[in-house]
Amino acid sequence: MHVYGREERTGVLRLAGLPNVARYPEATVERNEESILIRFSGRYYGEQTMSVPLRYVGAEDDEMAELELLAQLQRIGYRVRRVSPGG
Repeated sequence: MHVYGREERTGVLRLAGLPNVARYPEATVERNEESILIRFSGRYYGEQTMSVPLRYVGAEDDEMAELELLAQLQRIGYRVRRVSPGG
């Protein structure tokens, strides 16, 4: 997955290279101090994990970056779930 810096004018986080939503319909997002971990899972295809360093997200607030990512994944069609930091 490629994460491009957010554009200051629009505040849009751009994602590319995500697994096929039909094969991996569920996305679980968990944030730690240095990165956001995304686990994509599907009934027949197992799981794919991606880690995005927070420094590449370009958000001033780490929690806001996580929430924006969840919203964007949901708009794409994934069923999203958030795991609390440290939990």
